[in-house]
Amino acid sequence: MKVAKAIVTAAARGQRSLPLQTLIDRDGQQKSVLGIVIEEIMRAGIQEICLIVHPDDETAYRSVAGDAARHVTFVPQHDHRGYGHALWCARAFAGTEPFLHLVGDHLYVSRTSTGCAQRIVETAVKESCAISGVQPTREALLPNFGALSGKRISGRTDLYTVDHVIEKPSPTEAEQHLITPGLRAGHYLCFFGIHVLTPAVMEILDAQVAAADRVPTISAALRELAGKEKYLALEMHDYRYNVGVKYGLLNAQFALALSGNDREDVVAMLMELLLQREQHAQDRGVA
Repeated sequence: MKVAKAIVTAAARGQRSLPLQTLIDRDGQQKSVLGIVIEEIMRAGIQEICLIVHPDDETAYRSVAGDAARHVTFVPQHDHRGYGHALWCARAFAGTEPFLHLVGDHLYVSRTSTGCAQRIVETAVKESCAISGVQPTREALLPNFGALSGKRISGRTDLYTVDHVIEKPSPTEAEQHLITPGLRAGHYLCFFGIHVLTPAVMEILDAQVAAADRVPTISAALRELAGKEKYLALEMHDYRYNVGVKYGLLNAQFALALSGNDREDVVAMLMELLLQREQHAQDRGVA
């Protein structure tokens, strides 16, 4: 199994401008969110990238992609029927090959020298099957993620055979259908935001799109995939940051800075800011 292509979705109404935002990366260089995502993909050894965009956004995306734009195929999502439909729009690009998939409004910070996407790709190649990155997540956060249940593979502490998938389950649904042996009580395996998927996923989405009464969804496609072929989940111990939530860009910037070359300078700046705030509070108290 070889993974030579990647698909990034970035066409959702609330998502469109996020990959265009600028941050300081771990190497101290100013980059767009899209540029950082592209570097994450290329770090996994992938040179062919498809970006699903709103029809009006290709020029803006191409400009922030810079030199990496030559590796990117832009595909517009004309009919906005959600995330699953956006991925389906790249079916011609994917063809009959497995592909890496990321969302355009998340950034990933690895705790090791191996990139997050790189680790998932390497595992998919080794296991020769679809792989979804997952992370144990507390029950209160279930409304934010797709979640799955699975069974640990013998001899591994980080790899699971996927049994069931539900998109943003309620705590009751999770307790009834998504218990995974070995996790802490009240925790469930939620999607990390990086997948390696097989052509069967596009076939499933194709059937969903053809059914007029169904909205194509990734979670439903992955649930069906688990019943069709080998499909595994890889537990990630790294960090993901959704730049689309309140203070998401700020949180991602702090994370990049505190794990990068300028960590000491950033810590000093934060300490100075906190001391200034403390001094201001004390001065007001005296007054």
